[in-house]
Amino acid sequence: MMLRSFVGKVEKGVSHIVQRRPAVRYYSEGTSVGDDVREGYFAVLAMKGGESKRFIVGLHYLNDPAFLGLLRQAEQEFGFRQMGALAVPCQPQELQNILDASRP
Repeated sequence: MMLRSFVGKVEKGVSHIVQRRPAVRYYSEGTSVGDDVREGYFAVLAMKGGESKRFIVGLHYLNDPAFLGLLRQAEQEFGFRQMGALAVPCQPQELQNILDASRP
């Protein structure tokens, strides 16, 4: 039940990104949404151990169990205050592996 609520909040937040509302820089200059985010996608910043990388991720990943695990970790570490690119607490290569494993 809590996961459904969390995913609902993420989807609601993503809808703001998709509509191209101005990003609030919460973490650093690298967290802005940018013009490269098309409808149906959202920006994710994988950051851990001083390493970070920005990804453009399709909304269909919101159904992937491994990606949802990262969202739960992001909730615990950062809360729901994130604006702009969604930050997840993992190494960029870890996120890349998750995205590669569940590619349609």
